[in-house]
Amino acid sequence: MSAIGALLGLVLLVFELVLVARIVLDWVGVLAPGGSGGLVRARGWTHAVTEPVIAPVRRVLRPVRVGPMAIDLAFTVVFLGVVVLRAVVLSL
Repeated sequence: MSAIGALLGLVLLVFELVLVARIVLDWVGVLAPGGSGGLVRARGWTHAVTEPVIAPVRRVLRPVRVGPMAIDLAFTVVFLGVVVLRAVVLSL
């Protein structure tokens, strides 16, 4: 594997971990509303890093309405895309 492939794989791994942190922090915010300032800052940071990638997908793939709630499939599509892209990059 080339150095560029290894670097790209590392960047994708870090982005994947930030996506996991985003989902964990979002669920913590749902289950324990009104969290500490650190939680709010961490959620803001993860959203700032991941939203530029998720927002364009969300514009194309609108949330699915299930009764009174909406399921955002854009996050899932981006997460799976990063996992697949990283696997492809690491296999080269």
